[in-house]
Amino acid sequence: MINRRIPYSMNNDQLGVKNIFRKMDEKGPENHDFWFPGRYIGGISTTIAPIVLLIGVLLRMPFHFFFPQQLAAFNDHPTLMVTSYNFFVVGNILLWPAIITLSREIGKKRSQLALWGGTFVLFGLFARTFHGGVDHLSFQLVRIEGLENATKIVADSYGAFSIIATLNGAILAGWIILSIGAFLSNTLGIIRSVALGLMSMLMLGVLKGSSWGSVVAVTGLCVALIPLGIKVLKEGPRPSYKSMIVWSLIITVIIASLYFIGQQG
Repeated sequence: MINRRIPYSMNNDQLGVKNIFRKMDEKGPENHDFWFPGRYIGGISTTIAPIVLLIGVLLRMPFHFFFPQQLAAFNDHPTLMVTSYNFFVVGNILLWPAIITLSREIGKKRSQLALWGGTFVLFGLFARTFHGGVDHLSFQLVRIEGLENATKIVADSYGAFSIIATLNGAILAGWIILSIGAFLSNTLGIIRSVALGLMSMLMLGVLKGSSWGSVVAVTGLCVALIPLGIKVLKEGPRPSYKSMIVWSLIITVIIASLYFIGQQG
């Protein structure tokens, strides 16, 4: 007896899925104009991140910058201090596309300064984010253990070894290298390059509050980066209103979903 195979036929749904995966796997033409994170993410980050960072700095200006006073301020004004520290850490995280975008502009003429300056600043942003986590835990100690015990615990553990502390000096040097590169490459000009370099004045560490030096440093960042962000956004074709509405809705849904997922621990 001859066994005959019955030909397998796929329905329309199966063909549709197969076509989708085939298209995803297709190799398109090389795009030499592509860059990461792209014009929109880079431009929006460069425009918004300095403002978010500045709001965080300004909100805690009424209180002394050292950690006992910061813990006491949280004890008396928890909502204000949590808002301040959240704005600061979010602004710090949002800076990474801005730094890549700035480094790209500098790198067109001064590649080594862009490479080292951008790398050092990005490493420093990781360190500041780590400090933000320690800040959050310290404030929870105040809430759970009380101000006196929390202050003692933080004082006893202050300066404890962490490999992340190795990155502290990187961000200070990185801002200076980037500012020099921004000037020599004519990316920002002398005034905005100096303003960018002022970020090396921003205090680094756990539970660091704000001083007038902090305000000057982050204001300098705004002066340096916001016009660059606007310029980057204007360099290409403007998206349609429909595209902006659709992408705004998509991003809103994604952020809301990530927020609720994150609250689940």
